[in-house]
Amino acid sequence: MIIVHHLENSRSQRILWLLEELDVPYELRVYKRQGSLLAPPELRKIHPLGKAPVIQDGDRTVAESGAIIDYLVTTYGGGRLVPPEGTAEKLSYTYWMYYAEGSAMAPLLLKLVFSMLPGRSPFLVKSLVRMIADKTSRSFIDPQIRLHMGFWEDSLSRSSWFAGEQFSAADIQMSFPLEAATSRAAAGPKTPFVAAFLDRIHSRPAYRRALERGGAYVYAE
Repeated sequence: MIIVHHLENSRSQRILWLLEELDVPYELRVYKRQGSLLAPPELRKIHPLGKAPVIQDGDRTVAESGAIIDYLVTTYGGGRLVPPEGTAEKLSYTYWMYYAEGSAMAPLLLKLVFSMLPGRSPFLVKSLVRMIADKTSRSFIDPQIRLHMGFWEDSLSRSSWFAGEQFSAADIQMSFPLEAATSRAAAGPKTPFVAAFLDRIHSRPAYRRALERGGAYVYAE
C-alpha cells in the first residue's frame, strides 16, 4: 500500500485529494508543524530535505508534488485525470502542472515570509522591520499576486478547468496556489471565475474525503 507522509496545513493535502479521486488505498502518516512552521526532523528519515509531501510505494520513494502527481496518474490513473497526448488540452495541462510550483508559488511564499518577519524580529528593530515588510508587500508582492490572480481569472473565464472542459490533475496541482492567494492577497479586482473554481473543487466528494483524513488545512505553506 502507498504510504503518504503528510504535513499538516500544507500543500501535501493535494496528494490525499488525488488518491481519493483515483480511489487508490493509502496509509497516512501525519506530521505536526513545529513552532517555526517547519516540518519536524522526523521527515528527514524519509527524504534528505525533510519536506512533505513524500510518498513510498514499495521500494520507491517519490518527493515533490508535481513528481508525485505525475507518478500516481501514470501508475494508477489508467488514463484518468490527464488529457490525451497530442491535444491542446495536454499542452495546457503540462503548463499548469509546472507553473503551479514555479511561477505561482514564488510571490505567495514571499507574502508568507514578509508577513512573519515583524513578529519574529527583536523588539528594538521590530517597527523598522514592519515598515520594510509592509512597503515591500504593497509595492512588489501584492501587485505580483494580483497579476497572477488576473491570469487565473482570464484562463478560467475561457474554460471550466485549467486544462479545458474536463477536470484533471492540473486542477489538483493548481488548487493550492489559488487557495493560498485568496487567503493572502490584499484587496484587488474581483475574481468571480477563480471563486467559482474554488467552489467547484471544494464541493467534490474526493476533496471532502481528503480533508477528513488529512485534518486541519489553512493553506499555511
